[in-house]
Amino acid sequence: MSATIALDAMGGDFAPTNPVAGAILAARELGIRVVLVGRQETIEPELSRSAAEGLPLSVVHASEAVAMDESPAAALRRKKDSSLRIAANLVQEGKADALVSAGNSGAVMATAMFVLGTVEGVDRPALAAVVPNLRGVSVWLDVGANVDSKPQHIFQWAVMAHIYAKNILSIDSPRVGLLSIGEEAGKGNDLVKETFKLLKESRLNFIGNVEGHDIFNGNADVIVCDGFTGNVSLKVIESAMETLFHFLKQEFSRSWRTRLGYLLSRPAFKAFKRRVDYAEFGGVPLLGVKGATIISHGRSSPRAIRNAIRVADEVVRNRVNEQIHDQIRESQRGFQSVTA
Repeated sequence: MSATIALDAMGGDFAPTNPVAGAILAARELGIRVVLVGRQETIEPELSRSAAEGLPLSVVHASEAVAMDESPAAALRRKKDSSLRIAANLVQEGKADALVSAGNSGAVMATAMFVLGTVEGVDRPALAAVVPNLRGVSVWLDVGANVDSKPQHIFQWAVMAHIYAKNILSIDSPRVGLLSIGEEAGKGNDLVKETFKLLKESRLNFIGNVEGHDIFNGNADVIVCDGFTGNVSLKVIESAMETLFHFLKQEFSRSWRTRLGYLLSRPAFKAFKRRVDYAEFGGVPLLGVKGATIISHGRSSPRAIRNAIRVADEVVRNRVNEQIHDQIRESQRGFQSVTA
C-alpha cells in the first residue's frame, strides 16, 4: 500500500502549475495518494484543467505561501498558515507520511526540523544528493544542511546514507568514502582525521578517504563530508555543468557544419542530459527527520515532482526512518554497526 504524501503545492518557481501536474502524474502512473496543500482557489482550477477526477488526490487549504527568497526563520515564525507549514503539520499529526516541497530549501529544512523533529539518536539531519557516476549512482551528504559539523555527526550521516543507498538505491553493501584532500589515512583536517577513526572502527563498508573525482567515478556508493564542503562543491559542479552546456551550444551554432554535427549527435546528447538531469532523482532527501522529507529543485518540472513523490513513498515503505533509529541507537551503545 502506498504512502500518503503531503505536497507543498505553492512551493517552487512554477507553483502551483508544476506541483499540481507532478501530483497528477504520481497519482495516475504510480497510484500514490497525494494531499495538495495550498490556496484552494488556485489549485482546483489546475486540477479541473487536467481531468484529475477519480485520482487519489485531495486538497487542504493554506492561506499563505513562503517566498523563494524569504528568510527561513521569518517564514517559520510568521507564516503559520503557509502551505509548507500546513503540509508539515499533516505529517506530524499522522494524516500524511511524508513531505515534498520545491520551495525555499532553507525554510523546508527549518520547518521540517521544528515541526517534525529529528529521529531519536540523530543529532543533526543532513541533506543527501543522489548523483550519477560511471557505474550507477552515489549518495553524497551533507550538501548543505549543516555548516559546522563534528565527527559524530558525519558518522551518523554515513549510517543514514548506508541505509538509504541499500533500501532506496538497492546497493547491497554500499562502499562508504570520506571526502578528503588525499586517499591516505593521515590526510585532511582534524575533523576528517577524527571522523576517519570512527568510520574505521565501525562495521560499515568503509573504504577510506576519497577525493573529489571519486564522487563521479563510481569508486564509492556513499560519500560523506561536512555540510560546508558539500554545499560549496555541489554548487561548483552545478555551475560547471551549466557552463559546459552553454559552451557546447555556442560551438554547435558556429557554422552549418557544426549545426549538422549537432543534428547527427542529438540523440546522444539527449541521452546524456537525461543521465545527469536532476528531474530523474526528484529531489534531495533530508535524512534524520521524522517523516520523510524530500526537497526538490525550485525549477522542478512536473516529472521531477512526480519522481520526488515516488522517492518519498519509497522512503516510507522501506521504513528508512525506523532503520536509522535502530542503527544509530546500536552505534551509540558502542557497537557502531550496521546490519547486513
